[in-house]
Amino acid sequence: MSRNPGSPGLLRFSLLVTLFAFGCGQSQQPAGHATDSNSTNIDRPAAGHTVLKYAHGFRIDNRNGYREVSILNRAAGRIDTLRYLLVDEGQTPPAGRPGIPVIHTPVRSMTVLSSIHIGLADFAGAADRITGLGNFQYVNAPIVREHIRTGRIKQVGIDGNTNNELVIAMHPGVVITSTNPDAAYGQYKTLTDAGIPVLPDAEWLETTPLGRAEWAKLFAALIDREAEIGKKFDSVERTYLALAAIGSAAKKKPSVIIAMPWKGVWYTPAGESYMAQFLRDAGADYSWSATKGIGSLALNVEAVIPIALKADFWFNVGYVDSRKEIAEKDSRFADFHSFKTGAVYNFNRRVNDIGSNDYWESGAANPQRVLADLIRILHPDALPQDTLYYYKQLK
Repeated sequence: MSRNPGSPGLLRFSLLVTLFAFGCGQSQQPAGHATDSNSTNIDRPAAGHTVLKYAHGFRIDNRNGYREVSILNRAAGRIDTLRYLLVDEGQTPPAGRPGIPVIHTPVRSMTVLSSIHIGLADFAGAADRITGLGNFQYVNAPIVREHIRTGRIKQVGIDGNTNNELVIAMHPGVVITSTNPDAAYGQYKTLTDAGIPVLPDAEWLETTPLGRAEWAKLFAALIDREAEIGKKFDSVERTYLALAAIGSAAKKKPSVIIAMPWKGVWYTPAGESYMAQFLRDAGADYSWSATKGIGSLALNVEAVIPIALKADFWFNVGYVDSRKEIAEKDSRFADFHSFKTGAVYNFNRRVNDIGSNDYWESGAANPQRVLADLIRILHPDALPQDTLYYYKQLK
């Protein structure tokens, strides 16, 4: 990303003004592809026009009387494209585009299969359109929990356990999945054969936090709220970039490690992943920052231990709530420098009464809050020391 850090004092002042004006916010150079070549103002889109600056996994193009959504499959080192036509309610789909699923907008009801979809839909003002959920266990959004309580939302199952008969009976305007894009017409063929559009949300394949958050604009397009949500995203972007300028300009870069091993393998973010970008923007020294890949690296535990022994901070340690629990998993963990100094932080501050972690719901749409937490932990003098939002220090 191209940034002009300026003086630290000016940056902090500018950030305080931004936080006051817009509430809490992300990074990386804009991808720079507007979805309409006739656009003259990519920062203030007109109604019915979606502008993307960071996301690489989808695009929305205005056609003659309808919009075309393209979902790009970048998971397997190739780019395949799934296409969908957004057609205004009551209008006839365009001739000459046979075989392409049609989604009538604004969508009145949708089924979503992941808690991340709830967060993105909530950001876009579409959470009240959710009538089907994969699982009731992982829900934070108040409106969604209320609709579960009143029976308005049905639990439909996830992945291979989806209750296709129930979904077909509900006949939502669209089903949002988290599968690889190339699975949309295989795993969900029963639904597509029944005329229900199945649209894969591949935000997890984005390489930047802002790109991931920008998938909320897809939900906005489904309910015809592009202009309003575009402005809302702009405020998130401004806050994130101001934060990233402070974090990346920090003179001292504390070393960090991420996660814990699982079944003998230490999965840690690859260098081109959105989590690695978070760490760069927060001003961290991450040993695998230069590696290739947008997912996780599967590392031998013995290869990670020498780095972990010396790391200043330890983040994202999974389903544990204390250092005692960590040490019980492997006694060697107690020898880590971060463990001894208490510099172990997990993203489980916002776990509700049913055990749902809001980090996995609203965190994708609010990367500015994640970044602010990381900077406050790594550089305590850089920002006002407000309470952490998603993270907490493990005792």
